[in-house]
Amino acid sequence: MLLQVNNGTKDFAGEVLFEDIHIELKEGKKVAIIGRNGCGKTTLLKRISGLLMLDKGQIIRNSNMTIGYLSQQAFEDESITVQQEFDKVFAQLLKIKEEMDEISLKLESDYDENLLKRYSDLQNRYEAGNGYNYNQEQITLFTKFGFSVDDLSRPLSTFSGGQKTRIAFVKLLLQQPDLLLLDEPTNHLDMATIEWLEGYLQKYPKAIVIVSHDRMFMDKIVSEIYEFEFGKLNHYSGNYSSYVEQKKIMFERQQSAYRRQQAEIERLEAQVEKFRYKKNKAAFAQSKLKYLERMDRIEKPREDTHNFKLKFDAKLRGGQSVLTVDDLTIGYDKPLCKVNFNVRSGQKLAIIGPNGLGKSTLLKTLIGQVQPLSGEFMYGHQIDVAYFDQTLAEVTTDKSLLEELWDEYPEYDHTAIRKILGQFMFTADDVYKSCNVLSGGEKVRLSLAKIMLSKANLLILDEPTNHLDIMGKEALEDALSQYTGTVIFVSHDRYFIQKLATNILYIEGDKTQYYALNYNEYLDKINGRSVNVNTVKEVVEQTPVSSAKQQRENAKRTVQLERMISKAEEELEALRELRFDPEYYHDYQKMQQLDEEIDDKHNEIAHLMEEWEQYAQ
Repeated sequence: MLLQVNNGTKDFAGEVLFEDIHIELKEGKKVAIIGRNGCGKTTLLKRISGLLMLDKGQIIRNSNMTIGYLSQQAFEDESITVQQEFDKVFAQLLKIKEEMDEISLKLESDYDENLLKRYSDLQNRYEAGNGYNYNQEQITLFTKFGFSVDDLSRPLSTFSGGQKTRIAFVKLLLQQPDLLLLDEPTNHLDMATIEWLEGYLQKYPKAIVIVSHDRMFMDKIVSEIYEFEFGKLNHYSGNYSSYVEQKKIMFERQQSAYRRQQAEIERLEAQVEKFRYKKNKAAFAQSKLKYLERMDRIEKPREDTHNFKLKFDAKLRGGQSVLTVDDLTIGYDKPLCKVNFNVRSGQKLAIIGPNGLGKSTLLKTLIGQVQPLSGEFMYGHQIDVAYFDQTLAEVTTDKSLLEELWDEYPEYDHTAIRKILGQFMFTADDVYKSCNVLSGGEKVRLSLAKIMLSKANLLILDEPTNHLDIMGKEALEDALSQYTGTVIFVSHDRYFIQKLATNILYIEGDKTQYYALNYNEYLDKINGRSVNVNTVKEVVEQTPVSSAKQQRENAKRTVQLERMISKAEEELEALRELRFDPEYYHDYQKMQQLDEEIDDKHNEIAHLMEEWEQYAQ
């Protein structure tokens, strides 16, 4: 046994965060702690690590164990290089090596049995500490986390916050502690690094405790789950998928047992009421009453289903061709990659690939924030775009939540805006909070509320699941699954991609490639496995149809458009005639409204003509 938490209780701001919890960590076990944002997961990790104390209860640790905790805290001295920081891990080994070198130098000029024996002892210790391989091990780990060997000589202060977290992670893995505590270890990592890390942690010989919202990561690594729910900590054996199934079965059983007992209680209470005042049945009634008093009552099972509610609707249907991208080269001072792909209505395109090679830049190019270096892209007919920015810069303002949403959508009244904020779990006085003090998860929810109200038919989303807990991710997945519009999204969350993506765009310089496959089919393709029948159908749907068939479809659509244009022109003429009606030209407001309707009809005809020209070629 490495560690036990017994009757652990922690209060926060006058409220109980968790109470009377128990956890048991054994050598070599890999455990995940899950739960809503703010339920106490990170707090528990800090207490296990020894950084903080429990308010009540005790933590029993193996006296000889070492604990390594991955936190977001900065390094003590950021003026030193990465190599100097890593050398702290190997300080004892380096000291041994230094003494070995000194003895070796002395032995060259003066043979001494005692020195030779000392050298042999030091050499054994150096070898046991992996001294002959530690440098290669640190280079392997460092480069696997996306750094170059040259970065070892850079000062820590020159790296970004996400890079510093990764450097701290490498240092922690180099220490090889008996208990590894990882708080959101997949943050700031791209998909390839996450997959490599999974393999590394699967083989890690010592105990691991992970706090994570990455469901596939937990599926691959852990064999136990502890879930915070209603301030309690519940234990499940197995990985994340096993936990989901166990919890569902357990809830159904508890619910069934509760209902049976309630039916029995109701039956016995009816008997007591029926016979308690009858002399010959009073004893019987009394015995049933005592039985009811002694009964161990089953609590009504509670299910934590409180979550934000969103439903994406498109105001306009838009054309079947949503986006065409031809030889589009993206980048800033130099090209990052060139892309070619088409997006059709209703598709959900996942953009994946290593960090820093153009995924977010592509999205910014498509919405006009970054100019393309060459090539072109064109949106289809009546395509409205809504964009989710992973940096959440659009909500860094002193405005309150209510003001921020209302200013953007003034057509809604005060009650409607408050109701919408309530859907996204902003209730009561929450709506008056300044946007500047919102947590990451709250900013995401506010941004999603804006996107929902936009009623766009194309959603462009950059890492939308960042800062969301598992329930939040599931709510977003469900809403996007039911959305009839089109989605283009960047994500490193493989579970999210697996559930949503109908197509994949992989971006990595010259290796950039578009796949008309869902995520599982994409994995089969790149791993050399055969693609199933459904994939073949998908590929056919994405490849250009024969010219004869295309011509027939174009001709059919052309006829439809000509009819629609003729009808719209007749309606326009009828509106123009109303200008000569006294009911209108004597009423300024009615005339103004009529002019707006005429303008709208002009726009409608212009859009129809634009589409007709495409098909009539």
